[in-house]
Amino acid sequence: MDRRDFIKHTTAAIAGTSVLLSACKKGRSTVIPGDASESEGKMTMRRNPNTGDVVSLLGYGMMRLPVVGQGSARETPNAPIDQELVNEQVDYALAHGVNYFDTSPVYCQGRSEEATGIALARHPRNTYFIATKLSNFSPDAWPRHESMAMFERSLKYLQTDYVDYLLLHSIGGSSRGKDAMETFNGRYMDNGILDWLVEQKQKGRIRNLGFSYHGDISIFDMLLRWHDEGKYHWDFVQIQLNYLDWHYAKRNNPRNTDASYLYAELHKRGIPAVIMEPLLGGRLAKQPAHILREMKRMDIDATPAEWAFRYAGTPEGVLTVLSGMTYTEHLAENCRTYSPLRPITPEEDAMLMRLADAICSLNAVPCTACNYCMPCPYGINIPAVFSYYNTCLAEGIIPSGNTSDSAFRKARKRWLIGYDRQVERMRQADHCIGCDHCLPHCPQRIHIPEEMQRIDDFVEQLKQS
Repeated sequence: MDRRDFIKHTTAAIAGTSVLLSACKKGRSTVIPGDASESEGKMTMRRNPNTGDVVSLLGYGMMRLPVVGQGSARETPNAPIDQELVNEQVDYALAHGVNYFDTSPVYCQGRSEEATGIALARHPRNTYFIATKLSNFSPDAWPRHESMAMFERSLKYLQTDYVDYLLLHSIGGSSRGKDAMETFNGRYMDNGILDWLVEQKQKGRIRNLGFSYHGDISIFDMLLRWHDEGKYHWDFVQIQLNYLDWHYAKRNNPRNTDASYLYAELHKRGIPAVIMEPLLGGRLAKQPAHILREMKRMDIDATPAEWAFRYAGTPEGVLTVLSGMTYTEHLAENCRTYSPLRPITPEEDAMLMRLADAICSLNAVPCTACNYCMPCPYGINIPAVFSYYNTCLAEGIIPSGNTSDSAFRKARKRWLIGYDRQVERMRQADHCIGCDHCLPHCPQRIHIPEEMQRIDDFVEQLKQS
């Protein structure tokens, strides 16, 4: 059943309530009848059917922690994390109902877990849930003792003796020189680490065991088949879901899988879904004028980010929606959006599907600025190149038309000057030699050298014209 059919079916059964959640009251989403989360201004909560955990619909992604000065640790790797500000933001999140904190050994150049542990350890352990990952991407981390040591370090940095949610990080990807299956077996099966993690769960050191998915769909399907067969039980699964990827993830990139398929496979098994990339790396928070006008016609006060978060939080079975929040104002806005959630209506869903059609036609690069492709051995700032190109597309400032026209010349000058300001010349697309070093690391499975060539060709056309 696709999303439109699902909406039609549910609307007939639940007139006047949420179309994607079976447990809604008076237009407010909650799966905890009578809970305070139904009150105006209170965070919407979801119950994990496996453990009974009452989890905030907004999850705090600790991958873009603020640094001293300005920006985040993802974009400015050499700057120290602003621990005082992280502490303040964690305090704000907990005070406003957020209790799910997602980190990883590789986030913020390896500094996220420690900063997260410092901030959370100031609060009672039973007031929050910690999610972290076995991020053994490098073949150097595949030996059993190395992967075990990574898990033990996570506990040490997080200042805890158990993890609430432990994920096999980004299954389906490939390591350099190996395909997805070889990579998965090397990371988790040949070394016996998956069985070891199951043992840790039995000992209470892991409360929920799951995985996050990017890449080869055959690996995703295989793990769910194991779940059906009773070989391994998945307590939750983390997937990428937003209104653009619902139907267009594969169209934007043939190597990806539409969120509608991923969600349906989890939902029919009753596996809770944790949602990542609700804003698609920030792309859905910035919209061109014609798309923004459509949104304002439906709700004049709603921001593009609010639309995206409401969409991601609406489907039944979504446990929490992650957001990597560097700035307190973004944290505050996202808390308001889910306090409580207003589920997407059929009319709003139809509008967002129309806008997804329009956004898809822009031909943007499906980069989420995760930085896994970095550092480039030739110094190219891959995320910055893609970010500038996508931002210009979204804001409608791509030069086009008659090259002799004054408006074109003005737009061309603005584009080229902006490119030089946003990306240092020695780190621009023209320096890509197609070495393919970045390819195995991209969870979106973007063919980065091809996209670099496309952008460089566009830049050269502008210069020559």
